[in-house]
Amino acid sequence: MRLPRDLSGDDLAKALKVFGYRITRQTGSHMRLTTTEHGEHHITIPKSDPLRVGTLSGILSDVAEHFEMSREQLGKKLF
Repeated sequence: MRLPRDLSGDDLAKALKVFGYRITRQTGSHMRLTTTEHGEHHITIPKSDPLRVGTLSGILSDVAEHFEMSREQLGKKLF
């Protein structure tokens, strides 16, 4: 799966609402998102525009692992 190169932190936070993530707090330039689907899970997303590819890759891997799916399946649902 090729990751989008122009995705901002805010755009990713909106896309993750599909999986029940919501912003629970913001400190400086980072947002903390939490979901209670499949157990409680937290991720931190920087508000940078665009997100660096490595940062986006790490976040998506973490979310895919929590929901027990591959990154390709996750990518199809998000993008």
